Formats: sequence, structure tokens, C-alpha cells
Amino acid sequence: MAETVADFIWQRLQEWGVRRVYGYPGDGIGGLIGALSRVEDSIEFVQARHEEMAGLMACAEAKFTGEVGICIATSGPGAIHLLNGLYDAKLDHQPVLALVGQQARTVLGAHYQQDLDLQTLFKDVAGAYVETASTPEQVRHLIDRAYRIAKAERRVTCVILPNDLQAEPMVQPAREHGMTHSGVGIEMSPVVPDAEALGRAAEVLNAGERVAILVGAGALGATDEVIAVAERLGAGVAKALLGKAAVPDDLPFCTGSIGLLGTKASWDLMTECDTLLMVGSSFPYTEFLPKEGQARGVQIDLDAGMLGLRYPMEVNLVGDAAATLAALLPFLDEKTDRSWRDTIASNIEESRRQLAGMAAAPAQPINPQRVAAELSPRLPDRCIVTADSGTTTVWYARDLAFRRGMMGSVSGTLATMGCAVPYAIAAKFAHPNRPVIALVGDGAMQMNGLAELITIAKYRDRWADPRLVVMVLNNRDLAYVTWEERVQSGDPKWESSQSLPDVPYAEFAKSIGLDGLRVEDPDEIGPAWDRALAADRPFVLDMVTDPNVPPLPPHITLKQARHFMGALVRGDPDTGSVLANTAREIVGSILPSKDKS
Repeated sequence: MAETVADFIWQRLQEWGVRRVYGYPGDGIGGLIGALSRVEDSIEFVQARHEEMAGLMACAEAKFTGEVGICIATSGPGAIHLLNGLYDAKLDHQPVLALVGQQARTVLGAHYQQDLDLQTLFKDVAGAYVETASTPEQVRHLIDRAYRIAKAERRVTCVILPNDLQAEPMVQPAREHGMTHSGVGIEMSPVVPDAEALGRAAEVLNAGERVAILVGAGALGATDEVIAVAERLGAGVAKALLGKAAVPDDLPFCTGSIGLLGTKASWDLMTECDTLLMVGSSFPYTEFLPKEGQARGVQIDLDAGMLGLRYPMEVNLVGDAAATLAALLPFLDEKTDRSWRDTIASNIEESRRQLAGMAAAPAQPINPQRVAAELSPRLPDRCIVTADSGTTTVWYARDLAFRRGMMGSVSGTLATMGCAVPYAIAAKFAHPNRPVIALVGDGAMQMNGLAELITIAKYRDRWADPRLVVMVLNNRDLAYVTWEERVQSGDPKWESSQSLPDVPYAEFAKSIGLDGLRVEDPDEIGPAWDRALAADRPFVLDMVTDPNVPPLPPHITLKQARHFMGALVRGDPDTGSVLANTAREIVGSILPSKDKS
């Protein structure tokens, strides 16, 4: 049989190094699916339950491997479904290539079934490169350019393929006018600023007496370099959410997460510093950075568009984080006065004590912070942790102490619900020998996590390490939104909007061949984690938790306090529980926690 356009596409992607594609079949990609079946020994097809999940999996593949994630969707509704996952990748600067089916070229513009203007639909999310194939000769350069741009610029690209074109015999471009001949391959050399720019940055950093470093996702491959610079400058290091794995939490100068989900130590670091070095971060909440004029600033980022965006920096360096920090280090003076470091270490110890006390506070029936606190010392070496958007993100950010070699991620900028389970599935495909843990809210679990448990059951035998734990915070409430309404708007909880049904998550897992356990006793949290992490198959923990434990920020404004009290005065249905839990949280942060060992 002659090679079709679809056959050529998979062959070409294989030459680029692609070994996996996430998607869902449909007639708009019939030719591509048929051709993929012919190369299944070299490119694995992972069937998600929904195209949005395929997009999220491709994003996670990029996050956990550093390579281009590939997803595929059929025309019409399949293409539309893909968008949310692609926006997650776009906003978190991840390289993803989407292959999208289209109706036959002969009916485009005829109000035919599933005839959508996909070029316009994908123009924003795949603005780096989105093109529709019209002839076989064109396909070669479309695939090459889409992959190369995604890889080089860490952006989303898209190639739209009419279904009739997919089945046509492949024709290579002729050597004549009006043709182009593309090739495979790209060498990614790290970008490093010149000595003059590094010297200006060093001048600012050397003059500082109280240096703070903020790292984000761009610093994930620069752990040793960040530590070396921090040691030389006597600096503290705070972490934006996507940079949680950039620096181990057991370092005495790592203050942990920053922002609404952050620690008091990170708040103190930013409010008391006189110099800020920001590395690979687009952290958006400027109220948690130094006040304008308080600190001199240096920023390092590979994307020039992100420089000087959150804080008016004196020196903005375009460069790879690891290579730029390594080149900067010889320009930096060793700080001999370590009083700033002593202050940072003291603040970190105080934050840890506060978090332990807050996690130990009683709740009805389980304090969700304790669920994360009990997991933290049990985290297996080299594990990968994913967290959903909501209160699970708070406990992930604050209460889990990452050690060197661990990985983790969330939907950072888009903050979409329902990312943790598809992220975890992609993590297992990318790293089948590593344990994976997904922290999921019950809202996200009901939105799409339950369906993706079916995907886990379908593929679990392919993973060398069977450990994939999905922990559901079952509080029967869209808790983070409830707290946002109370604190940001001053509105009480509205049951019609916020309340969720109580679903037997563990029992559902058992019904499809996985294992699970429902936990309602706080003293059973630790043993439940032990059982799940020792299981011989994927495991669902149904943690019945209290929705009224407040995700307190490290700093509460007077406006937030007024709104909060106003919501309770207006008749919040959980006023008594909210007040009691808030009081316990505050007291727990002041009094030493009981040693549960």
C-alpha cells in the first residue's frame, strides 16, 4: 500500500523523537488513527476519556519531560474540547503540538456537518504557529515548522488536517519554484547574557545587604546554580507555585511558597529584603513582592516579554536560568555578614511551627491540612506530585516539603479545575518507574477525575511501578470558591452553587479493578497513606474533610477581614463551624503542635 499523508506525518514525528500521543478518535482524524495503528510499536497512542484531558496530558508530558507534548483531536466538537488543555499549556509556557482533524476540503465553507473555522478558533491558543494543510507537498514543512517552533519557543502550535487529505498518497515537494524543502532537527544552545550585562547585575546584587531570590518554573533545571548563588549572597529563596520543585524545602534558607498560597517566611522575606533576584518566574501577585522602591532588582528569564513585568528591575537579563546563574556566579562577592541569613532561618522555623500547629487543629471530621502534613514525610523518593486547582493547591504549596529529585506541577496560570488526574496519568507514562500522587478536590474529581480513573484502569499494567495514588478531599463543597466569596466579595456561602453530592470515590475505584479506602478518622490518615503507597495497583483515598478549615493567606488585609465578617453577619449557613475552625487555625499557628510521632 502506498504511503499516505497520515503515514508520513507519524514517520516524520518519529524522526523528531515523538514516542507518545494523547487523544481520542473520530472520523475527522480517521486517516491519522489508521496510520498510527501501523506504527504503534514506535509511537504509543494514549486514549483519554475526553479531548480536554488529552490536551492536559500533553501539557503535563511537556512539564515532566521537557519535550514537546503531542495531542490529537477530531474535527468540530473534538477540536473545541481540546482548547482548555492547550490554553493550560500556553499560559504555563509549555511546548505542545496539536494535530486537529477537519472536514473534507470540498465541503469547507458549505455549512457542512462539523465545518468550523478552525484556523480562527486556534489562532489565539496556538498563535505561535497554526496552519491548515491543503496539499500533500505542504505537509512536510507544516509538521517540521510546528514542531520546531513549539520546541524552541516553548509554545503551543497546531496543524489542521482535512480528513480527505490524510488518506491521499504522500507526495514530496518538487525541486521547483513555489516549493519549500524543510528538515528535521534543532540544537538548543542555552542563551547567556554577555559579561557587561552580568557585571551590571552583579553590581546590584553585591550592593544588597538583604537579598531575596524568587524562583519559578524557569529555574526547575537550575537547582544547583540557584543554591550556589543563594549561598554566595547569603540570600533566602522563595518559590512561585510552578517552581516548587526548583529548590529542596529542607534547605535552611528556602522559605517555601509565596503568595496567597505561601508561607509567612516568604512574606517576611519579601517585605524585609533590600534586593530582589527573580529567576524564571512570572508570579503575578505583585502585592506579595517588595513595595516599589523598597528593593533593587535583577531578573533572569528566557522570555524577554516577561522581564520587568511584575517589578521595576534595574537589570533585566535574557537568558537560560542555569547557564546565566553559572556565568553570573564569578561576578558575585561572598557575603560575610550572615545576620540576614540568621533572620531567614528563624522565620522559616517559625513558619514550619505555625503550619504544624494549623495542621494539628481539630476539625469535623478531618482537617485537610493534616492530610497533606501526614503525606509530607511519607513522600517517596523521586515521586511526582500533581495538584488540582482549589484548596488542594494551598495544601500542596504550603504543607508538602519537596526533597531533591522530586517533581510536581499544577495548572499554574490558567488554574483550570480537573488537571491533577490527567497530569498524573501523563506523569506515569513519562516516568513509569516513579511513584505518582494526585491531590484532587471533590469538585474536580466529579468534573472529570472519575472518568479518568477509567483511563488509569485501562493502562495500569503498562507501568513498572504500580504506585499511582489519587487522594480526594471529599468536603462536599467547592471550598476554595466558597472562601473566595466570603473574603473577596463578603458574600455568605450559597448552598445551591457550592454544595456537592457525597460520592463513594474509593468504592468506584474498586468497581473498576483499582483499590481504595474511605477515611473519616483523623488518626487513620497516616496509616491510610502507608497503605496506598504500598499498594500493588493504583489507589484512591477518599478523605472526608471539613470544608470550613480556612486556607488563610500569610497576610490578611483589613478589607479581607471586613468582607469575611460581613459574609458571616449576612447569614452564612456554616457560620459556627467557620468561626470555630478559623479560631483553631489561628490558635494552632501560635501554640506549639503536639508531636504525633
